Amino acid sequence: MKIPNSMTADEAVKLIESGNRVLIQGGSATPQALINAMVARASELRNVELVHLHTEGASGYTAPEYRDSFHTNAFFIGGNIRKNIGDTADYIPIFLSDIPTLFREGYMDLDVVMVNVSPPDKHGFCSLGVSVDIVLAGIEQGKKVIAQINPLMPRTFGDAQININNFDACVEIEEEIYEMKFVKPSETESAIGKNIAEIIDDGATLQMGIGGIPNAVLTFLHNHKNLGVHTEMFAEGIVDLVEKGIVNGSQKKVNPYKIVSGFAMGTRRLYDFMDDNPEIEMRDIAYVNDTSVIRQNPKVTAINSAIEVDLTGQICADSIGTRMFSGVGGQMDFMRGAALSPGGKPICAITSQTAKGVSKITPTLKPGAGVVTTRAHARFVATEFGVAELFGRSLKQRAIALRDVAHPDAREELDKAIFERFGSSLMVK
Repeated sequence: MKIPNSMTADEAVKLIESGNRVLIQGGSATPQALINAMVARASELRNVELVHLHTEGASGYTAPEYRDSFHTNAFFIGGNIRKNIGDTADYIPIFLSDIPTLFREGYMDLDVVMVNVSPPDKHGFCSLGVSVDIVLAGIEQGKKVIAQINPLMPRTFGDAQININNFDACVEIEEEIYEMKFVKPSETESAIGKNIAEIIDDGATLQMGIGGIPNAVLTFLHNHKNLGVHTEMFAEGIVDLVEKGIVNGSQKKVNPYKIVSGFAMGTRRLYDFMDDNPEIEMRDIAYVNDTSVIRQNPKVTAINSAIEVDLTGQICADSIGTRMFSGVGGQMDFMRGAALSPGGKPICAITSQTAKGVSKITPTLKPGAGVVTTRAHARFVATEFGVAELFGRSLKQRAIALRDVAHPDAREELDKAIFERFGSSLMVK
């Protein structure tokens, strides 16, 4: 069909005015052509606030020379802007599930929204493809919407369908979707993956992110049965399990037989698998990460990562001391949702030490470190040395359980910290 309001990227970004707030679709759907055209207008713009989850690719808008033109307030910090936090960029602490509320209830007005979508079908509906997450609410509330009409964006279902008449400007451009390459898990990550896989039950509903540990977990699930997926992020490792019938969603109570996700990151293989696939529902993150929805599925097993864990079970996942590294994201949404699910298991997965040999299980968190998951919410902590179960355990009991899965080189120091903090007189079963 003929594309309405079709124009070049340079023409489209003229809808952005000084003093505007602009929402940018993130993840693998980051609209690079629109971003580049916007940055090219830097000399014409002043005090434009950019908001987004983590974006991928170049982030020229954070360059120091454009500080008078653009300032970023990120809901989650990606690697491409991490060095700019505290300078041309800042971070907004918020649960992922709450971000749509900012837009829908008027806490944060949006002047312009920039998205990357599939071409329209015969009925005029484009698809948000690999990233619905917070963008649907943005489109609903944004005053102006600029869309890249991109034939390489997979067509997905659920909440992803947007009529082309919702767009104030359309830029027809073929642009590769950002690919997150598969990295083979390390020996340590594989050991963690094996430990976690051993406590995942048949019929469980999975939530997991991307990276070596989640990939490793997935490689150890090939003897499991009837797994489901309800996750904020859909990663490529799940494709093999779907094709083998291990992931089929048959035991799910909410969206049975469907893979539910807010956004996806992987290679072209994943995007081709998603394209026109009715098994996959890309949904508004306010739904995906709603604890009241998550808890309805059986045996929800949420696997999340951390930067460090103290001996009482406090989990820091967003900062290294006072230096912001990532964000709160959806960790607490799913850690709590899994805990409330019948037979659910919220799991924090970490390597026992950093690449420099520093223990990630520590007597106390670093000064200024953010507690993303509280000690009351923490239930399982998995390392390459085993899984510590914390639920219902006293401070000293959980400290000893965490000591036992720490790296052997750190255990003497942890023993000393346990004795100094809790003494030797307490009975530990």
